[in-house]
Formats: sequence, C-alpha cells, structure tokens
Amino acid sequence: MPSLAHFLHILAETKGLFLNALLLTLKLTVVSILIGIVIGLFFALLKISKFKIAGFISDTYVYLVRGTPLIVQIFILYFGLSGIFLLPDFWAASLALALHNGAYIAEIFRGTIQSVDKGQMEAGRSLGMTKALTLRRIILPQAFRRALPPLGNQFIIGLKDSSLAAFISMNELFNVATTLGSNNFDEMTYLLIVAVYYLVLVALMTFVVSRIEKSLAVSDR
Repeated sequence: MPSLAHFLHILAETKGLFLNALLLTLKLTVVSILIGIVIGLFFALLKISKFKIAGFISDTYVYLVRGTPLIVQIFILYFGLSGIFLLPDFWAASLALALHNGAYIAEIFRGTIQSVDKGQMEAGRSLGMTKALTLRRIILPQAFRRALPPLGNQFIIGLKDSSLAAFISMNELFNVATTLGSNNFDEMTYLLIVAVYYLVLVALMTFVVSRIEKSLAVSDR
C-alpha cells in the first residue's frame, strides 16, 4: 500500500489527466442515459401496449440485455458493427451503455406508467381526448415525475458501468488509472486515486438524487 504522502503527491500531480478523464466519463454517462431514456420509454410503451407482439418484443429486448454482460454488449457493438461501418470508440461505448441502461429504464417507466391511476386515462377520454393524447398530456408527465428518483439511481449505476469503456481503449477514468499504473509500476496508488474520483462523483449524484426525492415527497403532501 502507498503511503499517504505518496498518495497525495500523485493525486495532485495527475489531477489534470484525471479531470480530463472525468469529463469524458461524465459525457459518456450523460449521453448514454439520455439515449437510454428514449429507448426505455419506447420499450415501456411497447410493453403496456394491447398488442401481444409488441409486449413480446419488449420482453425479448429486456431479457437479452439483462441476461448478457455489459462488456459483451460493448464488444459486440465495437467489433461486430465495425465490419459494417466504422463506429468510433465513444459511440460504441455510448450505444452499448444506452442499450443496457434502456432495458432497466424500460422497467422503471413501465412501473411508473402503470402506477398512475386508471381513472386518469378514463377522465382524459371522457374529455374527448384520444388515448395517445391522454397518455402524452396526463399519464406520462405523472409517470416521469415518479420515475425521477429511480432514474437518478440508474444514472449512478451507469456512471460506474462506464468504466468498462476502458476495454475498448477509451481514456475515461479507469483506463487512465490502469495505464498510468502500468507505466509507473505503481498500480495500487492509481487505483486508489481513481476510486476517490468515483466516490466523489457518486456522492454528488447521491446527494442530488436524495434532494429530488425530498422535494417530490414535500410536493406530494
């Protein structure tokens, strides 16, 4: 184990490299979650559709994504699709993370949409709205509001999962740590440093999520 003095010295010395990697990690996480929200909402709507084939498609997607490791999904997109067209590292990782997060977000949206009282749909229809318009104007806004806390938790999970992008040589936090550790024969110090960066990011996100949950709890009273 490195001494505290050595750890703090390396932490200060490499802050520029790690801050750049931190920005890439955040960019990767935000892009993948935003795309994942779109994917998740689409498959959630398929799941609650009255058409059985739509529900089957949604169930199959969720099963395949949740039943296979994320690293395998990243490799399939990065190496598999590269035979068809050139897919940059960032988008290979982002799309793989988005598809992975989308399966979990689909279940979040499905649950929150179905948690909205059925009388809301009936009230909208009685006012002359179509089912699609009632869903868009009445059901989905309530579902999104209820989905915010679990979506915040999914963001934290996605942040940690982004470390797997290191396996396709993206210079995010984990890759920078392992590369510097190998080059300087000091792996433990750099692993501890990257752990600190992740802990700080997760702590900040946990704080934001808890504040959202508290504000929603107050507004529900």
